[in-house]
Amino acid sequence: MTGKRLFGTNGVRGITGADMTPTLALSIGLALGSMRIGSIAVGRDTRTSGPALCSAVKAGLLATGCDVTDCGILPTPALQYLVKEHFDAGAMITASHNPPEYNGVKVIEPDGTEMGDEETIRLEAKILDERVPLSPWNATGREVHASHLVREYTDAVVKKFPAGIGDGITVAVDPGCGAACATTPEILTRLGCRVVTLNSQMDGTFPGRLPEPSPEGLRPLGNLVRSTGAALGIAHDGDADRAVFLDENGEFIEENQEFGLIANQVCRDRKGTVVMPVSTSRLVEEIARRNGCDVQYTPVGSIYVARAMRALEAAHKPVAFGGEGNGGLIYPDHQYCRDGGMTAAMMIAILAREQSTVSDLVAALPTFHLIKEKIRGADPSAMIRNLCTAFAGDHLDRTDGIRINRKESWALIRPSGTEPLVRVIVESPDQKIAQAFFDEIMKKIDPS
Repeated sequence: MTGKRLFGTNGVRGITGADMTPTLALSIGLALGSMRIGSIAVGRDTRTSGPALCSAVKAGLLATGCDVTDCGILPTPALQYLVKEHFDAGAMITASHNPPEYNGVKVIEPDGTEMGDEETIRLEAKILDERVPLSPWNATGREVHASHLVREYTDAVVKKFPAGIGDGITVAVDPGCGAACATTPEILTRLGCRVVTLNSQMDGTFPGRLPEPSPEGLRPLGNLVRSTGAALGIAHDGDADRAVFLDENGEFIEENQEFGLIANQVCRDRKGTVVMPVSTSRLVEEIARRNGCDVQYTPVGSIYVARAMRALEAAHKPVAFGGEGNGGLIYPDHQYCRDGGMTAAMMIAILAREQSTVSDLVAALPTFHLIKEKIRGADPSAMIRNLCTAFAGDHLDRTDGIRINRKESWALIRPSGTEPLVRVIVESPDQKIAQAFFDEIMKKIDPS
């Protein structure tokens, strides 16, 4: 079977009007409708191109005889939860963390997970074939609008925690003008928190900051944390399947540390396997093992993590936790997808349980030094082949790209699934070892 051509790690994405067009969106709707005939839920984030692309996807679904429920603007995990509970499939119009000019489509299976590789390849074949059979005039689908359904998602998150767990905790929230504007502040308020917000108006031009919640873009949130005396700051990407945090001083918490912090909480109470991609810090593995859990690594992408978790569950093996070192964490007793709203609520539970500051909790974690770099304009396949030869004497893992494992360090070099570039990650408990390993890799990549 050939690989995916349109879809990347998380759906299909591109610049609106160039790569991501209503014509492509219509084709996706037609293809999905022909594969998952039934009741389909559709949602979108706040991007300005959302209405046009959403209408095109819905047109394709309706034309193939599917009934469509338009859930309006909501986080991706909210739509995934609704699909799991009520629908035969779903389509989310979003480009997640990409800049405002991008948009895309994530296809959701009946269990709430994103469509896997094999089915995505089938979907692509139907898109490219352009001969999907249409329903006759008297068998086209029906459309209903149900933006109120998002309340089921917020209810589900809130019910996972004791009433009033956030009493006395002030939280500063920056939804980034994205899909979490109407969900995360509500969730935290219902948990008892005092919530102050920034960029909490839905606006697809993203006037406050870019959809990617970067340390630089979150400086105003840091100011809000300090000025209000908040216990922490919480920020989301455009579709809120990720959440990142600032401590009580307004300092950004590196996402692998976030993963480790929450894994430490979850694994105390829930034993089993922690599933994560090969790009994840060893910090998380160390914390999992300290708490009596084992680990399993997957290719990079939440879809692979979620499906590995589902496979363990199907084999009657306990699953504790999962996620990625980018703020996208998966709670198997809630749903098998990244959920930024759930992660925000979990941090409140940690503060309530530990009665400590976020900075002290982070300081207590094992120390690892992580170096990240992006390389543009390279031939990824040739680069990986050359590195396999250059580091043949090391322990190599080809799960995704090439991971070079050494006793006191590791490195991952892999093509990005969402951008035209190659990512390089190096980590060690010793900063000098990490830097020397990184320099060694970069010299092999570019001898000049």
